[in-house]
This record gives sequence, structure tokens and C-alpha cells, in this order.
Amino acid sequence: MGNEELWRAVLTEMELSVTKANYTTWFKGTSMLSSAQGTVVVSVPNIFAKEWLENKFNKQIFTVMHKYHPEIREIKYVIGGSRPKALLARKDFAQFIPESMGRDNANDDVSSQTNLNRRYTFDSFIVGPTNELAHAACIAITKKLGQLYNPLFIYGGVGLGKTHLLEATGNFLASEPPAKKIFYISAERLTAEIVESFKNKTTEMLKQRYHGYDVLIVDDIQVISGRTSTQEIFFSIFNELYARNKQIILSSDRPPSNIPSLEERLKSRFEGGMLADIGAPEYETRLAILKAKAIEYGLSIDEESLSYIATNIQKNIRELEGALKKINAFSQIYNKVPQLKEIKQALSTYLNAPYRKPTSQSVIKSVADFYRISTSDLTKRSRRKEVVRPRQIAMYLLREEVKYSFPEIGTKLGGRDHSTVIHACMKIKEEELNSDAMRQELMMIKERIYQNFETV
Repeated sequence: MGNEELWRAVLTEMELSVTKANYTTWFKGTSMLSSAQGTVVVSVPNIFAKEWLENKFNKQIFTVMHKYHPEIREIKYVIGGSRPKALLARKDFAQFIPESMGRDNANDDVSSQTNLNRRYTFDSFIVGPTNELAHAACIAITKKLGQLYNPLFIYGGVGLGKTHLLEATGNFLASEPPAKKIFYISAERLTAEIVESFKNKTTEMLKQRYHGYDVLIVDDIQVISGRTSTQEIFFSIFNELYARNKQIILSSDRPPSNIPSLEERLKSRFEGGMLADIGAPEYETRLAILKAKAIEYGLSIDEESLSYIATNIQKNIRELEGALKKINAFSQIYNKVPQLKEIKQALSTYLNAPYRKPTSQSVIKSVADFYRISTSDLTKRSRRKEVVRPRQIAMYLLREEVKYSFPEIGTKLGGRDHSTVIHACMKIKEEELNSDAMRQELMMIKERIYQNFETV
């Protein structure tokens, strides 16, 4: 497997494991430059991408690479698309490569003015019962921009089409007169811009730039939770745009009320518009998505095979696309249309993965990550208000998902008495039975547990 094929394999797996916004922000414009003596050199477009890949995604990238090439021992990230060969032998060669060299292997589909991917349109969005409200809300705001639903807040789990819908709305507005200033950005990237503006003392300039937009679209807004300075700047931007009836569209993996460490004034602003959720697609929608994607890939595949995939892969759209990409790769490698038997074999890793019960560590980590607190907050005897409820939920999930006894749970979470654990489990169970919000909150945490527990 050559450098290009290896990096393509990394990008495919990363696209399936991170949000669309994260993938676009940190992986677009990257490439693999070389692989020699166990060291891989990866080109990135800017310093932000370099820092994030090194600090947040390096372990995942290394795991994928090592699977294909066990001799790989180290990954180095450099800014720019080319480099003097003499520098490769130096351990500190990255600092000699100017940021402008080979900067941004730009995706031709992404507009330099709006930052929107032109491939995302309303026509290519498959509408079904679990997303029709969000879709209808997006259509509605295009007719009464800034007046009907402002802000529009779309929430739902990973890989369900939130980003597609946001960008489709932006692209539609960009194509309709009169001309409007539209900008799409992930909350991760927005946070990086704000941090950089503090360093360079250009915060007022940044705010003025955002004040000039007619439509601001921010993906994965939950990322700003716990980041006080970012929230303060975004609150200022939000208020200015809202006061002038400029449209604001936001997405999140949960409703505003469930975003931890989010200032109450921001929660109030977010909840003051339209909230629309997107759920996992049902069978008919999954089948329609597969048919549309097969046409897009130029993949000839029979109805029985598509039905098999739609029946057996139910979690989200990203997994459906990943399965179809794998079948497409099979078709290209062997130069033939795969039959159902071959499709079953190709997708065996998706469908026949052995069940593994999550560990207590994975539950505690997932709960802590969801509420943006540390795992030690859950396991020590803290009585802080912001920790009490997450700890009760952790107790309930340890009981339900890991099947721990009440005394075991008490021991794991700060040496609490088993009666305290029983009370917490009964309380959360009752809320789950009587509250849609609680059911959704638990579903989102469980999704994290079963996605992440293998890496804990």
C-alpha cells in the first residue's frame, strides 16, 4: 500500500469516527508526504490543524496506520505540501517549513467566500419521519430570513445529517437573490479563531467581521461549553446579529438545556428560537439514502443487497455511507459488481463484531465527557451541584449497562452507601419513564459509551 492509499484509508476511517465539522476542519487539505524508517510525515494546511492532529487525533491515526503497516513507529506533522529533502533527516525540520508553502490543498467543492460545501443541497438530502421537522424548519427560514425561526437550533446524534442540512440551507440562500453574506464555521474553528484573536489583540476586528454577515451558521455549538471567553465573544456576536434580524443557524449533539457549562444567557438565547431534533433514520429512509449514494458513486447494486445493508446497519447515515464506500472499493479493486454473498463478507466487520460489555471506566468517562467534567469529579466525594446529577446518571448506567451491584457502584463512585445508589437509580429511572428529554439525554450518553468503550 502506497502513501496515497494509506492516507486515504486513514481519512476514510476518521471520517466515520468524527463529526463532519471536525473532519472538515482538521482533515481537509492534509496529505501524506513520506514514509521511511518507521516515520511517517503528514502535511497539514496550518498551525491549528497541526496542533489538533498532534494532540487530539494522533492516537487514532497511528492505530489505523499501524494496522496496515506495523513497522510504523512515529508520525510527524508539517505545515505545507512540500519540503526540502535535506530537512527530512532533521528532527526539528517542521519549524523550517513556511506556513505558506503548499498551503491549503483546497477542496474545489468548498466556497472560499461562504466556507460551504456546494455538494450539500436540499435535493440531495433524504427526508424521512425522523428529520422532517428540521428539514421543514430550514425550508421555512429561507422564505422569512431572520424573522421566523431565529435562531434555528438543530440537534441530534453523530452522523445523522445535521451538517448536510445546515450547509444545504446556506447553499440555497447563497443561490437566491438578493445577494447575502453567508458564513459557515464549526465551533471548533470558531474557538480557535477567538483564541488567536486574544493572542494578537484583534478581538474587536474579529467581532466586526462576524457582525457583517447576513447568515451565520455554526456547527457543533456544544463545543464552546466550559470555554468562558469563547462564550463571551459569541454572546456579543449573537446579540448584534439578532438585534439586526440577521439569521443564526446552530447545530449541536444535544438540546441547549443539556449542554453542560453553558452560560444561562446563551441557553436562553438558543431556546428562544426554534428547536428541531434529528433522530436515527428508519428503514425506508436508510434504503433511500443508500440508493442515492449508490447513484452518486456510480455503483451498480441490486435491490436485495441494498435492503440487506439497510436492514443490518441502523445506527446512522455515516455508517451507511461507510458500508457503501467499502463495497465500492471492492467493486473497483476486483472490477466487478459484488453479489450479496460477497457484500456480506465485505461487511462482516460491521455486522459480526463480537459484543463486548462496556466497562465501568468507559461509562464513567462517557458521562464525564458528556457533562464536561473530570472523571475524578464523579469518583471523589464532591457535593458540588454541577456534579450531583451526572453522578446519579453514572450510577444508573453502571447498574443498567455494566450490571454492577449497588455496593459495587457505591465503591466506584466515591465510597457511597448502597442506599444512596438505590435512591439515585430509582430517581433517574423514573425520569427516564416520564421525560422525553431524559430519555434523549441517556440515549446520547449510551451512544458515547458504545462508540468509545473499546478505546478506554
